[in-house]
Amino acid sequence: MKRFGRAALAVALASSMAVTPVFAAPDTDELESSKAAAQSEADSLQEQLTELLNKAGELEEEMITTGEKIIEAQADLEEAQQKANEQYASMKVRIQYMYENGQATAIETLLSATDFSDFVNKAEYISNVHTYDRQQLQALEDTEKEIQDLKTTLEEEQKKQESMQEEYEAQEAELNATLEEKKAEIADYDQQIQAAAEAAAAEAAQREAESQSAESSGGSTSNGSGSGNSSSGGGSSSGTVSGGGSTGGSGSSSGGASSGNTSTAQAIVNAAYSQLGVPYVYGGSTAGVALDCSGLVQYCHAVAGISLPRTSQAQGGCGVAVSSPQPGDIVCYGTHVGIYIGNGQMIHAPKPGDVVKIASVYGSPWYRRCW
Repeated sequence: MKRFGRAALAVALASSMAVTPVFAAPDTDELESSKAAAQSEADSLQEQLTELLNKAGELEEEMITTGEKIIEAQADLEEAQQKANEQYASMKVRIQYMYENGQATAIETLLSATDFSDFVNKAEYISNVHTYDRQQLQALEDTEKEIQDLKTTLEEEQKKQESMQEEYEAQEAELNATLEEKKAEIADYDQQIQAAAEAAAAEAAQREAESQSAESSGGSTSNGSGSGNSSSGGGSSSGTVSGGGSTGGSGSSSGGASSGNTSTAQAIVNAAYSQLGVPYVYGGSTAGVALDCSGLVQYCHAVAGISLPRTSQAQGGCGVAVSSPQPGDIVCYGTHVGIYIGNGQMIHAPKPGDVVKIASVYGSPWYRRCW
């Protein structure tokens, strides 16, 4: 009977060891498959986001060019208006001189002619003065209208670009939100896979303990198989943790970038403060007059002796990445930049109709250090 009991125990243990992995393995495989599908979707979303940001970057370059043309057209228009005013003032002086006391001056001029040829010449001169004034004023009016038409066309183009930029920003926000959801889903799968792996490892350890207990009782067991399952379960768990650790290590590495020259950083911050209140203008790059977001960042670095590209997208790839920003670092979004000044705040040029101002860092930016 004792021999029969030991044999029955051995069969039960063997059956348990054979059946348990069959229940655990499909769950882990299914989770891994679901995670792979989610990762594929995340990769696709990332590609779409990258393509969208590239388009947004190209649009930004076009908007800067359009803004610069509008600024130039405005300056040309003001110059043409000034010339027209000067011409009109000169004409009024001549009219006043010739007609202030009626037609006397003109008549006297004609009557003072020494002969008919002189009379014709003086009459022609008076006529020419009027013709010259009319032609000059007409030419200036034509130039003024041409510039105004160009400015109007550019402003209409700018409105279309602004509308497209808003559309890109909405798409970017939507893609970012979907991507974050997908990343959370992947992370959840990682946790589930790790939990399944840990559960499998615990089961394997329990089976091994039971096997060893049975062996110590003199029964026949399959220790080799139990040990192999334990190793496999532990390996799966280890792989998951290692993957997470790798990602974290990358962030730590970016945070450990060189702190750079703090006096240079202070110069950047001081330059940013000096532009507070300057109007936002697309294409603006003139300190104290008109700036857009990348124009501000470019100016602040130029004051510190650092040359940066013109667009915010290009500036977002300059210098080195940092995860723990310091004053003087660039706060980067897809199509926007600012100067970090500490305590979660930045100085930036927000949008048309606004001015360079201090604001809280919002959303999920990244940071670049160029000092």
